[in-house]
Amino acid sequence: MEGLVKFAASAGAAAILLAAGGAMAATAAPAAHPAAKASAARTATGASRSHGAARTGEVARLGGHPNLNGIWQVMNTANWDLEPHDAQQANADPAVLGAIGAEPPGLGVVEGGTIPYLPAAIAQRDANHAGAPKADPEAACYLPGIPRATYMDHPFQIIQAADGDMLMAYEYDAANRTIYIQKNDVPPIDTWMGTSYGHWEGDTLVVTTLGQNGMTWLDRKGDYLQEGDGTKVVERFTLKDHDHLKYEATIEDPQTFSRPWKISMVLYRHVEPNAEILDFRCVPFADLLVYGDVLQDSAKPK
Repeated sequence: MEGLVKFAASAGAAAILLAAGGAMAATAAPAAHPAAKASAARTATGASRSHGAARTGEVARLGGHPNLNGIWQVMNTANWDLEPHDAQQANADPAVLGAIGAEPPGLGVVEGGTIPYLPAAIAQRDANHAGAPKADPEAACYLPGIPRATYMDHPFQIIQAADGDMLMAYEYDAANRTIYIQKNDVPPIDTWMGTSYGHWEGDTLVVTTLGQNGMTWLDRKGDYLQEGDGTKVVERFTLKDHDHLKYEATIEDPQTFSRPWKISMVLYRHVEPNAEILDFRCVPFADLLVYGDVLQDSAKPK
């Protein structure tokens, strides 16, 4: 609830989050309880191993589909910058952070290397970059949106049954989303994480996310996604072997980009015997950034 309270404090978000809060709480509750978290972690990390599949190339199955249960994480710098980039000095307090805050280099994950912005949209991208890191929704502990949730510096868990809907639970901010296994529909409301609809194409899980709230940043550099007619993110999860998922996301946003474009990367399974999603409820960490002026005023003598 503290996360929802803070989200509601952001400009224009109160009505959205009030309507979405019930669904978020309902899906988040099992992961929040320690016993449930431990049970889910054992299920996710152990279920696919029980099939004796995989490290030889065979894919474990559940209900006729590849078993994606597990805790997954990227090993790249996409959350810093989706495009190829050199190492750079921290753009906030380098005198204090030194090398700790420096941006690591990255080969990039964008097909073709460059995001195809429309000329009018580049100005907003540059303004985002100039305002980072403070202007980045991640700094304020807002939900990351799709596809960014997948490649943040935190693991996430896929919870899959033999049939029916799926759940993806993220360590960052206790975020989560339900993957509704059905045809694409019109989301009832725009939210930070949007509404995700999934289906299987052979052995690939295809997830279409619609109805994000138009405030999504795609990385810390300031690349961004608007919301409007034609905006959608289509993800493809393909299990290559027991411990590796091929992840692709095609982004369409006619208001911002001249054409659809794609990112791709590998997700790696956490194979530690005690692997589980831990708590990173970042709302308290963002209080000074979000409410600093208010807190300072309240501390002044009357």
